[in-house]
Amino acid sequence: MAKAKYYLLTCAPLTGEEAERIGLVSLCVNDGEEQQTALAIAADLAAGAQDAIRWTKHSLNNWYRMMGPTFDASLGLEFLGFGGPDVREGVASHREKRTPNFVR
Repeated sequence: MAKAKYYLLTCAPLTGEEAERIGLVSLCVNDGEEQQTALAIAADLAAGAQDAIRWTKHSLNNWYRMMGPTFDASLGLEFLGFGGPDVREGVASHREKRTPNFVR
């Protein structure tokens, strides 16, 4: 959470490799290897103990379901932020290659 918060608040660039290293994504693959990797993972899962995989997935998904209301509130707050003058100023400053002057 701390790393996700850092990158969300600072908008610092983040490579796929770095995202994998710090645990923000499960796996980073080279360009063009996405489908091959996904199929290999799917084959491994298909060959595994289906009851164990099913119940583990069910248990972990319960954590996600509990966060549903928090996610909804977070998404709403993000949309509120995307509609304000700071967004227009941020885009304009990026386009004009200047430091933004955000309303305080």
